[in-house]
Amino acid sequence: MTAVEVHGLRKSYDGVEAVRGASFEIAAGEVFGLLGPNGAGKTTTVEILEGHRRRDSGDVRVLGVDPAAAPDRWRGRIGVVPQSGDLFLNLTVIEHLRLFAAYYERPRPPEEVLELVGLREKRGARYRTLSGGQRRRLDFGVALVGDPELIFLDEPTTGFDPAARRAAWETIRSLRELGKTILLTTHYIEEAHRLADRVAVLRAGEIVATGTPADLIAAGPPTQIRYRRDGRDVVTETHEPTRLLHELTAEALSAGRELDGLEVHRPTLEDVYLRLTGDEGVE
Repeated sequence: MTAVEVHGLRKSYDGVEAVRGASFEIAAGEVFGLLGPNGAGKTTTVEILEGHRRRDSGDVRVLGVDPAAAPDRWRGRIGVVPQSGDLFLNLTVIEHLRLFAAYYERPRPPEEVLELVGLREKRGARYRTLSGGQRRRLDFGVALVGDPELIFLDEPTTGFDPAARRAAWETIRSLRELGKTILLTTHYIEEAHRLADRVAVLRAGEIVATGTPADLIAAGPPTQIRYRRDGRDVVTETHEPTRLLHELTAEALSAGRELDGLEVHRPTLEDVYLRLTGDEGVE
């Protein structure tokens, strides 16, 4: 089953195309990462999918509905975690969840959401007293309390320290375990690699690659092998590192010498991303 279908999406501002014929699909229950530099068209694409911005052309279906003509009940099927949530300073955590739960016909119990986002011990704390990481957890809770089928996560860990970022990752993984479909935008390529089932890379409004992180890495730059021979640095690139390492080690063993300074650098998703996007894009 497909949760999101995008075909030939286009959007311009003052004659400049922000999105140029983008096409991709997201399966139900999938975590899908939308990557790209500033100005690549990520925000515009997501806002169109959320029904907050109208497209110029193309076909878009989100949960089987065109967001541009979606009825109010459709909005109850999606949840949005924006880059920065502005909630009510003097309301407590549980009061926030109860308030937003009241907007939905069949909300998830607020106490259950507290457990899910790891805020049970902060249920009575006012928003203004929460740390940045705790506020972000409450953003997740507010998006989840309506029990949506599809959740949009826009740069969910921007500004987080490493510990808070990993805690947020665990929250996102818990959403996946609930069977939610997640569209994730992020500048942290490691985040996409760890969380996303598939990713799409946007450059200057166009999708330039789509696939699993493993598939994109396999189709990306070659593995680099470095070593020293006769006092000289040798650098070799190959898409068959196992074979080449076997040949080099067999040769070294036969000659009774070591492979000095041996280093193997396998490409990462970040290497692939940088090669695909270059330095293009200005938000």
